[in-house]
Amino acid sequence: MKARLYSNENFPLPVVEALRRMGHDVLTTHNVGKSNEGVPDDEVLAYAIAEDRAVLKHNRKDYIRLHRLNPAHAGIIVCTSNPDFPALAIKIDATLSTMDSLRDVLLRVNRGD
Repeated sequence: MKARLYSNENFPLPVVEALRRMGHDVLTTHNVGKSNEGVPDDEVLAYAIAEDRAVLKHNRKDYIRLHRLNPAHAGIIVCTSNPDFPALAIKIDATLSTMDSLRDVLLRVNRGD
């Protein structure tokens, strides 16, 4: 599946750009004029829900907690840090290709899998 995603400025831009080249619709906080504002995680998730986008993040613990508190969302994808940006983008894309929908789903993309 090709996904509608939302990430903040902490997620590596090369991964965002690679996912876009792979056909995913990735919106960033920079694209919506919220760069360097330190938007709290719950507000990032609320924005993604309003825009019907899955959140793409590194801070796993916070978003796993938010998923437990609010399991109704367009999807949350949490990734381990991986300095090999092309490999991370490929792994995210491969994981998404196995999904029919991200609705209410928490996906974990780990570097070592």
